[in-house]
Amino acid sequence: MAQILDAARSLEGILVLVPDEDSGAPEIAWGDCFFYYAPDGQVPQNVQPFATLVTKDYPDDTRSQLDAEGRYRVNIHVGRAAFQELTGEDPRSFTWSDYAAEDVVMPHPVYGALGWVSVVVPADKTMATVLRLLQDAYDDARARADRRASGAQGGASSGGADAPDE
Repeated sequence: MAQILDAARSLEGILVLVPDEDSGAPEIAWGDCFFYYAPDGQVPQNVQPFATLVTKDYPDDTRSQLDAEGRYRVNIHVGRAAFQELTGEDPRSFTWSDYAAEDVVMPHPVYGALGWVSVVVPADKTMATVLRLLQDAYDDARARADRRASGAQGGASSGGADAPDE
């Protein structure tokens, strides 16, 4: 997990949000990490993180068995084309079954249909891929933020500019 956090924190303009008791975030999110492109250091409004690190099961997301000691999952938005390339599945109709498998790039168990992939406890087989996907997702988030800023400065509305690129 440290390698992923170090890589993320080295990116220009990144905000790694780690909610805790003092943050006002729901207790379930405490200790998890949410990655945003935020050059001003503030959580962007109306923008989802481009990646997350979760350290526990959520009520609607238990299939990765993250409550077991030492388990965590990195989740990265990659878009539909990359999703299909990485998993061999169509994000709109994937049939993945073993969400608890470690060191395997797989559909996100809840957000796979939206072009998210996950890796439970990345290690030798997937770490290089995870770091590349994290960089790609950061680049996409930065490009979207730049387009939004350009649209706002020019007075034109980009109509859904926060929608992930495909």
